[in-house]
Amino acid sequence: MPEHVHGTDAYSADELVSLLGDRLGLVFTERDSHFLGVHHVAAIPGGRVTVQPNAIPGDDGEDDLYAEEHPADWLLLLTTTSVEDAELPARLDSIEGIVRMDGPL
Repeated sequence: MPEHVHGTDAYSADELVSLLGDRLGLVFTERDSHFLGVHHVAAIPGGRVTVQPNAIPGDDGEDDLYAEEHPADWLLLLTTTSVEDAELPARLDSIEGIVRMDGPL
């Protein structure tokens, strides 16, 4: 499944979820898991969009980084689809404050 990673330090999780809901018509559900902590998930055709902090709860009481190559204080926006969809990453690229972290900027 193709996955794209965007990130931001310009928005809180709630602000980003609201912005993406308004701009892309997504409906997010807040979830809390031992592995990811509090995160938000929206279904899209053939996949999902996840908003989560890069710093997630570690087993030792210290935060671990979900993606070590990205800043600890950033929110990550992960899109996973069953087929390559160039439109969704392009729409995310057009939103001020969101940076594509897995390809050309």
